[in-house]
Amino acid sequence: MPIFRRRAPEPPPVVIEDPPGAVRRTVSVNVDPVRLPGDLAVPNEAVGMVVFAHGSGSSRLSPRNRQVAERLHEAGLGTLLFDLLTPEEAEDRRKVFDIELLADRLEGAHRWLRRWPQVGALPIGFFGASTGAAAALVAAARLGAEVAAVVSRGGRPDLAGEALPRVTAPTLLIVGGDDVEVLALNRDAERRMRCERRLEVIPGASHLFEEPGALERVADLAAEWFARYLTEAGGGGRASLASLGG
Repeated sequence: MPIFRRRAPEPPPVVIEDPPGAVRRTVSVNVDPVRLPGDLAVPNEAVGMVVFAHGSGSSRLSPRNRQVAERLHEAGLGTLLFDLLTPEEAEDRRKVFDIELLADRLEGAHRWLRRWPQVGALPIGFFGASTGAAAALVAAARLGAEVAAVVSRGGRPDLAGEALPRVTAPTLLIVGGDDVEVLALNRDAERRMRCERRLEVIPGASHLFEEPGALERVADLAAEWFARYLTEAGGGGRASLASLGG
């Protein structure tokens, strides 16, 4: 069931202050054969890292994802927001909706993050929005226990296809109550998945969670989910900012 809506204009960028005692870096994520720009933020004593996968037509600068990232920092979670495609690739609609390619990029970012001292040893989760959620689920299915948790915001899990039953990471599917078609797709995905999972419906919210308080609720749910499962997976380990030069 193809549901590719015309995207609403992005709201103004969210200005995110560095979390107290945090380290923030503009990075170049080496995902052979390309290098992709990214923003890495790690609060002091972080218990885990979350890699973001933006939706079609968006980028690492997505104000919605950045707002969620800010909430994750408050919960003691580091974040990596990066562009899944090069500027040239982003002009090619085939690549924009190539879920396997996007999943490849997420896997590459996961490997890249693992090479960072201290931070790379922390549990890693994926946060995906729209088509990025499908890529996050495919990558999680490939990586198995290497991914500690997944959260989908207004996602298209149906695009993950046969990967859905192979996902082992605890998965939270968040959908707006007024996003009727996508909600139906997520209900079906929940039935197909075999891992620990939960479908959370935000009453009165649309696909982009633009209603007052809707995105804040998404951020709170994501923070709770990641804090729980990444802390469990890490066995209490935390990041030292000294390894990042903080």
